[in-house]
Amino acid sequence: MTETLELRGMTWDHARGYDCLVAASKQYERDTGVRITWHKRSLQAFADQSIADLARENDFIVLDHPHVGQIAHSRSLLALPEWQDVTVGSLGGSMGGSVESYVYDGKTWAYPIDAACQMGVVRPDLGGQMPPTWGAFLAAEACDLRAITPLLPVDAFDMLMTLVAGRDEDVLPLSSTEFISEANGIPALDVLKALYRLGPSDACEMNPIAVLELMSSESDFAISPCLFGYVNYARPGFRTHPLTYANLPLFDGFDRRRGILGGAGIGISASTGDSDAALKFARWVTSEPVQSGVYLENDGQPAHRQTWQNRRKDPDYAGFFDGAFDTMSDAWTRPRDEWFLHFVDDVCDIMSSFFLKDIASGDFLKQINTLYRHHIAKG
Repeated sequence: MTETLELRGMTWDHARGYDCLVAASKQYERDTGVRITWHKRSLQAFADQSIADLARENDFIVLDHPHVGQIAHSRSLLALPEWQDVTVGSLGGSMGGSVESYVYDGKTWAYPIDAACQMGVVRPDLGGQMPPTWGAFLAAEACDLRAITPLLPVDAFDMLMTLVAGRDEDVLPLSSTEFISEANGIPALDVLKALYRLGPSDACEMNPIAVLELMSSESDFAISPCLFGYVNYARPGFRTHPLTYANLPLFDGFDRRRGILGGAGIGISASTGDSDAALKFARWVTSEPVQSGVYLENDGQPAHRQTWQNRRKDPDYAGFFDGAFDTMSDAWTRPRDEWFLHFVDDVCDIMSSFFLKDIASGDFLKQINTLYRHHIAKG
């Protein structure tokens, strides 16, 4: 009797990160006899927990691409062959540069399994319509929009970078002395402050899931102009009220939306006992038939561009795949150097003070750039 090969994976605690992988792995076991057991960590741990620590106990790690600088330094994951969809032979077949976001120092550290970026979302049954420009949120009548924005520090800082990139400053850091320029940082911070003033008062404690849950279950808010999208909330029946995603507003005088790239990749631990078997699964689960099939059907959010394109008119998914297709196509990748995550931690420590203490935009931008220079000096 042949012994079953068993592998272990670590993902994140949401249906989009866990249920889809469990379902796909069950199908894979039926087809190949290879059993993969998945464990999950919180969304905060997904962003913060050491990949090196997780890799000691798991064969697969589902990870966020800003970690690849640390991974390249620690070599806690295996460098993989260049990603290619073995089922259709397509290179670069992911949304928003997801493939490229896991390439660092000339090596591929994960394959794209999930694609997301910051985008808008509306409650169509409440008449929610996304304004075309950010100027609408600065206007006196903005209170009529019934807007809510997740301003948990990490999401607020991500949105700051999204807004700056939408003003054509999409190569960050800007220089050795400035992470963000005054010309683009101050208008972006002004928009963030305006969104905070629209309420609710506890927006600084909310992440995208909290806002999506609130919008899809209650009827106090009609739009959220910028958050990381989750396909689940656009599906009829997932929550009481389906949501429809929308492209980000633009700044006056600018014509390109640059939502910061999110999503996830699947990497293989350098400690795995069977790298060949692990690589076969990683290629299989990121292929178009799986992404469009069992992965999507079990609350997954595919990274494969062909899945997004094919489902744009599917009534079960059009609210997500069609509504924000252009924003997702133009998503941009934040810095991934090893210093960046520590810099983000320090910015997040002060981010809420910008809102709660009503710090002037110019003064707060100076604080961000000072922290940046500190981390660059540390190397």
